[in-house]
Amino acid sequence: MTAVFGVDIGGSGIKGAPVDLARGTLAAERYKVLTPQPSAPEAVVAAVCEVVRQFDHQGPVGLTFPGVVVDGRTRTAANVDKGWIDLDAAGLFREALGMPATVLNDADAAGLAELTHGAGRGRSGVVLVLTFGTGIGSALFVDGTLMPNTELGHLELHGKDAERRASSAAKERHGLNWEQWAGRVDEYLDLVEMLFSPQLIVIGGGVSRKHERFLPLLKHRRARVVPAELRNDAGIVGAAMAAARTEG
Repeated sequence: MTAVFGVDIGGSGIKGAPVDLARGTLAAERYKVLTPQPSAPEAVVAAVCEVVRQFDHQGPVGLTFPGVVVDGRTRTAANVDKGWIDLDAAGLFREALGMPATVLNDADAAGLAELTHGAGRGRSGVVLVLTFGTGIGSALFVDGTLMPNTELGHLELHGKDAERRASSAAKERHGLNWEQWAGRVDEYLDLVEMLFSPQLIVIGGGVSRKHERFLPLLKHRRARVVPAELRNDAGIVGAAMAAARTEG
């Protein structure tokens, strides 16, 4: 089919590249811009257009969004401007880009990539993919089937959203060293393990590049905990996969 482009919209950066769907890899070096502040829809759409237009791409575009997405509409906006709430994001991007556009939750996109091409490849049972960044994203799979929009970063931990304590942004915000942060991550993993009993937990997001600094500090648990293999490219790859499925 026509080449598919993936865009990963995050709370701090927007990055994209064409994707080799057969291999689950980027087909060119990704291009990244900072997420506009404030991250109002019009500003983010302009930034996405800048990313896509760095490449000679004509065809479907898949886009991730850091919040709940149902039928192309962005229903929540925890780490971006509230103007995204209940917006027809897919229609907005389709009109601005002049190309078919598919929008899905960012962690769900990363999860699709990891279950197909990465650390969750070929795994059955309950698999949980967690992305640690500005917040904590989650993708829950049962026998390879995605349960979309779980948003488990908003589970309550010590009276507040878990991502306020255990995201990688919280590590920086509170000046935590790796051991201190690993203790908070362990608390969070205790909670999700109690609720969902996963056999495998895949840790992704930007911090997965430094997994050797904190994964060995985590306590032993029933679930196997492994780093994401696609690292921070998973969202781009998963977004392109979703767009290909929609157009296919």
